[in-house]
Amino acid sequence: MAMTAPAQRPANPRFSSGPCAKIPGYSLDMLADAPLGRSHRAAVGKAKLKEAIDLTREILGVPADYRIGIVPGSDTGAVEMAMWTMLGARPVEMLAWESFGEGWVTDVVKQLKLDATVKKAPYGQIVDLTTVDFNSDVVFTWNGTTSGVRVPNGNAIPADRQGLTICDATSAAFAMDLPWDKLDVVTFSWQKVLGGEGAHGMLILSPRAVERLETYTPAWPLPKVFRLTSKGKISEGIFVGETINTPSMLAVEDYLVTLKWAKAIGGQKALIARAEANAQVIHDFVAAHDWIANLAEDPATASTTSVCLKFTDPRITDGAAFAKAIAKRLEKEGVALDIGAYRDAPAGLRIWCGSTVETADVAALMPWLEWAFEAEIAALAAAA
Repeated sequence: MAMTAPAQRPANPRFSSGPCAKIPGYSLDMLADAPLGRSHRAAVGKAKLKEAIDLTREILGVPADYRIGIVPGSDTGAVEMAMWTMLGARPVEMLAWESFGEGWVTDVVKQLKLDATVKKAPYGQIVDLTTVDFNSDVVFTWNGTTSGVRVPNGNAIPADRQGLTICDATSAAFAMDLPWDKLDVVTFSWQKVLGGEGAHGMLILSPRAVERLETYTPAWPLPKVFRLTSKGKISEGIFVGETINTPSMLAVEDYLVTLKWAKAIGGQKALIARAEANAQVIHDFVAAHDWIANLAEDPATASTTSVCLKFTDPRITDGAAFAKAIAKRLEKEGVALDIGAYRDAPAGLRIWCGSTVETADVAALMPWLEWAFEAEIAALAAAA
């Protein structure tokens, strides 16, 4: 018989891995200062965009000589801009351990048609970084949003590398410590760790990346939205808020609200601590129950944002159906929304633990997860 339903519910059941939960206490009234109906090229619009860039630099601790730009197409657009404008100058190594990394491999090998060295790891693992040739340009995700694994640190990346490191950090930025001296291109999107709105990407370039842009011309034509240089020089305007195409000033205001919240609670250090506390609740729960496990095989690479789980009970014969039933039951109860595993990932659950999620809500969810598991196991027994 299924156990009694827990009495306490998460105050916010939103555990989606993107778009992610809004900041605590969020209200649309917070966007009242958005310059709607104004040109993004007017003084007020440019000031808002520059403020977003400046606050991003301050909170993330981006070095002063790195450039930060707001670009179209979310994180995908930012990664594509980097690959299409910079790759091809030297050998390339593509690292993939989940679906988005696989997507970058496809773009480089099949669209750009580069003879890249491709290194892959199955879900739950990452590539052995000690085998990577960083004298090549290397493209990788810092945190596998769909696999729940992350790069533990930047130790494997040499300071004297000859190639560029192009890092998709969309579910890591603001929740994990990024070693800027080891990263030449970093991308992310607003709707991930800070729970902003979609469609806008961030592109952060080291001086080495800028040098590549100014000294290398790709063999293929570049769409307008990918062009980062003019007459052989970096288009500096992009990195002070003069966006390539029209941004949503409502979304910009929303991002500013999240950045100001982040600064008010203690900045990057506080954001990382919140995500780590959230993930630890799940890790402790998993350690105490033998029917569930972290998809990440090595605790050192376990994500603190997109925590991916798998069911290990031998009574479960159809893992995909069981996991979907759990997610559906929890959604019906209104205690967890959008926690099914990504469609290309192994069957299981994915619970977002990023910095906008309250630890108390994660803690309140855990008894419900156990309740749903027992209910579905009872249903299996009844059907047998």
